[in-house]
Amino acid sequence: MMRRVLIANRGEIALRIIRACREMGIRTVAVYSEADADAPHVMAAHDAVPIGPPAAAASYLNVPAILDAASRTEADAIHPGYGFLSEHAGFARRCEDRGLMFIGPPSPVIERMGSKTAARAAVAQAGVPVVPGNTPKSQEAADVLDSLARVGYPALLKASAGGGGKGMRIVRTEAEAAEAIDAARREADRAFADGTLYVERLIERPRHIEVQVLADGHGSTVHLFERDCTLQRRHQKVIEESPGPTVTPALRERITQAAVAACRAVGYVNAGTIEFLVSGEDFYFLEMNTRLQVEHPVTEAVTGIDLVRAQLLVASGERLPFRQEDLTMRGAAVECRVYAEDPSANFLPQTGLLLRYREPQGPGVRVDAGVREGQEITVHYDPMVAKVITSGETRDIAWARAALALRGFEILGLRHNIPFLLALLGHPDVRAGRIHTRFIEEHLADFTAPAGDDAALAQVALAAVMADAAMSGSASPGRAGETATGIDPWSTFGPVAW
Repeated sequence: MMRRVLIANRGEIALRIIRACREMGIRTVAVYSEADADAPHVMAAHDAVPIGPPAAAASYLNVPAILDAASRTEADAIHPGYGFLSEHAGFARRCEDRGLMFIGPPSPVIERMGSKTAARAAVAQAGVPVVPGNTPKSQEAADVLDSLARVGYPALLKASAGGGGKGMRIVRTEAEAAEAIDAARREADRAFADGTLYVERLIERPRHIEVQVLADGHGSTVHLFERDCTLQRRHQKVIEESPGPTVTPALRERITQAAVAACRAVGYVNAGTIEFLVSGEDFYFLEMNTRLQVEHPVTEAVTGIDLVRAQLLVASGERLPFRQEDLTMRGAAVECRVYAEDPSANFLPQTGLLLRYREPQGPGVRVDAGVREGQEITVHYDPMVAKVITSGETRDIAWARAALALRGFEILGLRHNIPFLLALLGHPDVRAGRIHTRFIEEHLADFTAPAGDDAALAQVALAAVMADAAMSGSASPGRAGETATGIDPWSTFGPVAW
């Protein structure tokens, strides 16, 4: 078993990994930029090492600085979390070359599955259905146009080197093609330093279903069932749940077995996710994420398996402590991503000081966060504040708890997307599962209307908080959630997007 793990990440995922390591008696090393010197993950780790200026390119993406920190602290393993260097095959290879355990798959697997075209070929050879598509003979515009014609319109241009919607364009007619090719290539170049494109048939109004997998180095590969990640905006997930509300037992059997087959075909080891587009009972391979996912807590909630602990065991060379027949789903879970952003202003990211931050509590409520009250939210990193995960015996209970938890989440100092999330949770089509991957775009006006006179409500809330600070030493405490003045602005007004 590893003794000391350096976490090449920040925020809530760094804290999540630290907690798992502490449970297992493993010491942890945090790395941090100048902007994160007093961040919660820095305080929670056994050791912490500065690695550079605030910009991610100079710190959390600074491979030499991270490897130097591992050497200085005598770490024997590195966990990349997600984002940043988590799917960087070159970083994994440099860890391997230095004798460091990389808590993820081997570097050749990351490299192979990081290429959309190579991944499609690998899983297709294993019998996994793929979206019909075509790889251009060259990257000349004429050859990309030829691929579009072969696939047929409407089609989807995609960047071979990346994901997350970067370098992706829908092309509905030949007249749109030339401009779409140029735009997709420019965006792919900026995001991945690789403008290579390929073409897929556009699957209209699909669901996005992904399967969590785990594999050890002793030949055991298991799935931990599915998550529905259909509620997304611009290919970024917003709300995720497990089990998939429209996944039938027959589809679940077929799609999970396909995911396991894909993993075995590429020699996969550690935790990963196979993503599919689903239309009715048909499904098609989309991509593989060779890392832990942001939405992994919903799988943990319904299976009872600690995925980070499993990652650490596998990276240490141990066998998975369970077989496929040992794994079952119990109840349902949903995850809502809380962001510092303004939905009424095209989801503009927000910066500022978290003047008040109080996480909701209650049965079946889990909050994964990497912030604290008084912390500055900066422009340098993803604006996610927290993930609210709720679970219950049924989907209805899990969703009711999600709405209750969001309404009790106290955030003051900057705008956030909680009203947007509550509007989504309460929409009848969302509750009934009548959604597809473009549902939010098509109904955006229903979810992003201004929440009323924010300023007036914020003044009342701020007055209550200031009075509470002034009287806390002399006044007896009120009910849970109340200030010392007896005013609870969050119960009175709900989650205003300040």
